[in-house]
Amino acid sequence: GLKPEMEFMHLSSYGAGTTGSNEIKILRDVESDVNGRDIILVDDILESGRTLTFAKERLLGRGAKSVKIAALLDKPDHRKVAIFADYVGFACPDKFVVGYGMDMGHAWRQLPFI
Repeated sequence: GLKPEMEFMHLSSYGAGTTGSNEIKILRDVESDVNGRDIILVDDILESGRTLTFAKERLLGRGAKSVKIAALLDKPDHRKVAIFADYVGFACPDKFVVGYGMDMGHAWRQLPFI
């Protein structure tokens, strides 16, 4: 049967601000071998698409068999690169949102709602 594993990548394009940058920082990278494996990237929000494109290309470059994207929130009107989520929780208007793990300058992350 299946033997799913979970691992974390921590990427940053916002820092303490409210607008993303073109520079993506790797704060934590995947440590396991992804060669020949099917991967699902899970993210809170798909906005510009730059960070998820970076992560997807990085994993494919390491030999991942496939990389799918799951996003809790999708902001298609804010997209800067051609990427889409394979699995979406909710479409989101082009507004800055906080709560439920999403923050602004490391504040309001603890709110139990968006």
